[in-house]
Amino acid sequence: MALSVISIILVIVVAFLAGMEGILDQFQFHQPLVACSLIGLVTGNLEAGVILGGYLQMIALGWANIGAAVAPDAALAAVASAIILVLGGQGEAGVATAVAIAIPLAVAGLFLTMIVRTIAVPLVHLMDAAAEKGNIRRIELLQIFCLILQGSRIAIPAAALLFIPAETVKEALNTMPEWLTTGMAIGGGMVVAVGYAMVINMMANREVWPFFIIGFVVAAISQLTLIALGALGIALALIYLNLSDRGSASNGGNSGDSLDDILNDY
Repeated sequence: MALSVISIILVIVVAFLAGMEGILDQFQFHQPLVACSLIGLVTGNLEAGVILGGYLQMIALGWANIGAAVAPDAALAAVASAIILVLGGQGEAGVATAVAIAIPLAVAGLFLTMIVRTIAVPLVHLMDAAAEKGNIRRIELLQIFCLILQGSRIAIPAAALLFIPAETVKEALNTMPEWLTTGMAIGGGMVVAVGYAMVINMMANREVWPFFIIGFVVAAISQLTLIALGALGIALALIYLNLSDRGSASNGGNSGDSLDDILNDY
């Protein structure tokens, strides 16, 4: 589908904010659920954007920086795949393909962030020199410039994708053989399953497993709306916190977990 000028500008703004948030982590614009939903909103494809964002978010939950190893770029994956989904005009039917496309895009984003971080090294040295002279204004300007670079590493590829004719993207997606689209859909589903598994592996303990069981049971009740599920989740969280407080009080503040006791002391 062809986008209006206002939609193109808003998509670039969302992409720019997602690029900055990948470093700032302040308002979470780089999270796939947020970025895809916003792009879907400004392009008139909110439902497809939310669905795509939900799939990608479950994948991105398992991505984390480990030492010097940087995680795949969730911001570029979310923004670029959402744009491809919108331009393809396939709606919800194209979500599976967009999810599969997002994985190589996330890896490609590592190359872009490596370039920006390499450029940032001499800028940090300039900030050190300005700090020695007490030039706070220069430090602020350099920091703003670094943030602009981070935003541009997502906004520029997004703008380039937007200026590809929608018909070209749609024809490219339609010319994919069925075995390839089916394989991409299966692969995308497997990646989401791996994301779930990594999240469960990080969170699973004797206190959390009952909530996983409740979640799977409740998921089978199709009449419940998202608002009802959210209300149920809040109620369970309040019950858990209330019971935890009572248990800690009865044990004299000793939860049985030495790490939890140390954190509670602070």
